[in-house]
Amino acid sequence: MTRHPRGGAVRRAAPVTLLLLVLALLPALLILAAPGARAAEDGPSVSLSKKEAGKGGEITVKGDGWRPEALLMLLVCGRSTPERGVIGGTNSCANADGRAVTTDRKGAFTKKLPVAEPPEPCPCVVHVATVTGEQALADAVFTVAGHPTAPLPPRTDEGKLAVLATPRLEGESSLLTWFGAPPARQLVLTVGNLGSAPVEDPVFEIGTAHGVYAPQWEERVWRGTIAPGARARVELPVELSAGAHGDYQVSLRYRTKVLAEQPWGVSRPWGVTLFWVLLCLVVPAAVFRIGMAVVDQVRPRPATRTARHAHRPRARPTSTGTAALPWFTQDSAPPDIRRSAPSVNGPPPTTKGQA
Repeated sequence: MTRHPRGGAVRRAAPVTLLLLVLALLPALLILAAPGARAAEDGPSVSLSKKEAGKGGEITVKGDGWRPEALLMLLVCGRSTPERGVIGGTNSCANADGRAVTTDRKGAFTKKLPVAEPPEPCPCVVHVATVTGEQALADAVFTVAGHPTAPLPPRTDEGKLAVLATPRLEGESSLLTWFGAPPARQLVLTVGNLGSAPVEDPVFEIGTAHGVYAPQWEERVWRGTIAPGARARVELPVELSAGAHGDYQVSLRYRTKVLAEQPWGVSRPWGVTLFWVLLCLVVPAAVFRIGMAVVDQVRPRPATRTARHAHRPRARPTSTGTAALPWFTQDSAPPDIRRSAPSVNGPPPTTKGQA
């Protein structure tokens, strides 16, 4: 008995096994080769239709790899590079000429952006960042033709800020807030520099969140220098929209780290409610009074007493000097009065014994 047939079967089964293994790995290879997978690994990206344009021009900004249906802000910023980011925050950007865009379900977008001169000199970038939710950003090199250029400040070891005391909201509501003015407070906290380099003019971000909504972030620049190992008292203004009331959450963020969170209960502006109640009472009363005045002007009026007296005949004077009664004449007097009244033209009355 020989074993050659078994060895031939093994050699024939090897190519079949290799083919099955390739077919099993083919879907995974296709997924790794897909553009979407590379974009997800690389993070969000931005591309420009032009690398240079002058003020008043327009460029097309395209993005990919962003969070689906995310709200983004597009800005032209000076004193910036993709490696170092936007130095000085959005204060170095042309904020008035920025544009907002929402990504599609695949995390891509296309938006036209007007070219404007930023407040800081170039090098410049087109800065794209998320407005709400998890922070994500990307920069693309761009040159504003005719705009001044200056070297970036030297790179130094970055300081590290930390909150050393519990933050608090200081301030009180005014009478105008009771009538719907924007509530305002001061977020006061003590921060310390735990790094090895000073921190100059740190740019904080104040976020206000109401209910389940994501916080809306606004930049606040604190002017000053915090030396390594030193501490400083930081006061940052916090302001809500007009008529805001309810429970709010105030957050403080430095770079990408949230340093503190503080609740804020805002009372309802009852003055606005009182105003509407009074308006609902005063307006109908005023309309009623105006309507009554109009009715009083257009209704017919009865003849006056003076006019009635003017149409009555006057009493005739008597020869004896006795005045007749003013409200009737002798001819129109009642019979009993006519019998008792003396006759003006006839003979005087006679008494008994003179007949």
